[in-house]
Amino acid sequence: MAADEPWRLLEQLVQEVNQQTEQLARMQEKMRDLSATARSKDGMVTVTVGPRGEVRTIEFDPRVYRKLSPSELSALIVEQIGRATSQVSGEMKELMHPFVPDLPFEDLFGDGTSFESFLPGPGTPQPGDPRPPRER
Repeated sequence: MAADEPWRLLEQLVQEVNQQTEQLARMQEKMRDLSATARSKDGMVTVTVGPRGEVRTIEFDPRVYRKLSPSELSALIVEQIGRATSQVSGEMKELMHPFVPDLPFEDLFGDGTSFESFLPGPGTPQPGDPRPPRER
């Protein structure tokens, strides 16, 4: 073994760690920018959610109040939130796949567990947040 070989190995490891850190940072940025929009089949309700499933917008066709009862409208909103959340969840899993390929969440943590269970919820401080959540 050459005298400088351990240093070369260390430099190589540091380089690999730096590359992975950069990839993780890019992935986190993409995750923060994720959103998904779901529109009802009749076009009456459109919902957009963010990466943690938080509702960002709900839009109604102006005719919605004449065509749907309050309970129908409520059910349609909930359905679109679910569809958009599932879509953004799939995109999130796709982004995470290179880092945790085929992680069997259900096997490790029980039925009903998903990747989203490990994400901070709405109101959890995020890097770069200017102030604590209570002041928002």
